[in-house]
Amino acid sequence: MCDHQPPCPFADSPGRDAAVIVAFHPEQGWSLLCNGVLLFEDTGELLPDGRVIPPTRPLSSLDAA
Repeated sequence: MCDHQPPCPFADSPGRDAAVIVAFHPEQGWSLLCNGVLLFEDTGELLPDGRVIPPTRPLSSLDAA
């Protein structure tokens, strides 16, 4: 899928979030990365194989309210 040099990290690699953004929809809170990962603004991810990676950002006091 990726033709960048150096190539973007694979979707199943730890550095997958460093892939190039190919579609950006801030009004909906997500971005599509070159490696097929859907990255959500809360840092959650949906991998191309359907696996879900839960958000990793810490909850702020505003989120907990």
